[in-house]
Amino acid sequence: MRGPRLGIRSRLLVAVVGAVALALVVGVITLNLLLRERLSASATSLAKAQAAAQLGSLEVRGGRLVTPERPDERAVGSQVWVFAGSRLVERPAVARRLDAQARAMAGGPARSHDAGEEARLYALPVIRNGRRYGTVVSAVSLDPYEESEQTALIGSIILAAVLLGAIFVASRWMLGRAFLPVATMTEDAASWSAHDLDRRFDLGEPYDELTRLASTLDALLERIAASLRHEQRFTAEVSHELRTPLARISGEAELMMRRERTPDEYRTALEAIQRNAQQMTRTVDALVAAARQDAGLTRETSDAREAVQAAVVNAGSREPKVRLTLPQEPIPVAVDQELVERMVQPLVDNAVRYGRAKVEVSVARNGAAALIRVDDDGPGVSEDERASIFEPGTRGTAAGESGDGAGLGLALARRIARSAGGEVSVTPSGEGGRFTLRLPLAR
Repeated sequence: MRGPRLGIRSRLLVAVVGAVALALVVGVITLNLLLRERLSASATSLAKAQAAAQLGSLEVRGGRLVTPERPDERAVGSQVWVFAGSRLVERPAVARRLDAQARAMAGGPARSHDAGEEARLYALPVIRNGRRYGTVVSAVSLDPYEESEQTALIGSIILAAVLLGAIFVASRWMLGRAFLPVATMTEDAASWSAHDLDRRFDLGEPYDELTRLASTLDALLERIAASLRHEQRFTAEVSHELRTPLARISGEAELMMRRERTPDEYRTALEAIQRNAQQMTRTVDALVAAARQDAGLTRETSDAREAVQAAVVNAGSREPKVRLTLPQEPIPVAVDQELVERMVQPLVDNAVRYGRAKVEVSVARNGAAALIRVDDDGPGVSEDERASIFEPGTRGTAAGESGDGAGLGLALARRIARSAGGEVSVTPSGEGGRFTLRLPLAR
């Protein structure tokens, strides 16, 4: 004999709460795994920074490795070993087991090593003029990171439980309100059955208010979902695009506080912080503009020539100079001028950065589109990098070891162009770079 079956309201409540519970479990697990990886990377970065700071202070005198005494380092209490070959030059006051593991890393390559759950070690070779003189090993305690990880885990579980309870209460109330018309109809039907057996509901197919309400709610939820997708994508892009400049600012600030510097070194560090802050500002402005374009809040037209000219002017007087070719007639595009400028600017900046003696920018019509071409005589882009250079944070081989640029300009240019119905493409060549921006013409 079958037991009582759940009604529609109860089944919906179970489905909603079950799905939310599953999503929260996945979210909590994912969040804590990501946090764990991030904390691990942070510990390695800190140990490496300590080793690099000590490495910069070492000197070679008479063919021997020398560690100048600096009272401020003793105050900081950093755990750093200095080895000249296998000979210990300097060591901190630490446990014997940790000291033995640091000794084991002397003479090896640059690498990190976990000393159990106690500390993370990082070794850097001391090389001067192509000759190795020793090894610097630094240690970072893992206790604060483990405490942070445990706190985040407990907090996320509590938050998930609170959210699940709140969603359960809210869902139950909302479902009760949604099924209120059905309850009313049921009461009316019971009343008619008691007083007049000939009266019936005859509304056709489909006939009930719940079906129309479901259709209305589907349309409403679709609009809400679209809005949330735009917001989530915007949040994810901001997080990704700002990670690099934020890390640079944090790194510069940390190095500034680690030891005393000369006024020129402080000025250099502050200039680096200012450059990254300006990059963050440009990134946020570009992402906001792209989000507004996606949301349909900006549907203006502009003359492509004016936007390109403004981007060239912003390139300044750097060498090589930009040669600009513009048609006599206006080229109206269905994009706001500010957005067009934000698409063109990274292309021009790249051409000026990598071009040797020639940078040419041209604007022309091509059917129902406007074509903006940026050519330079630099190293160009290989076929293998044709797609990867448009990924956020990726820089081509032409950038070499230079730290100039964060690999975000081309990604933002394509992102904004596609949001406006256009495209940014590159022509692979070893004889120079050619980037093409295609935008729809205004009708």
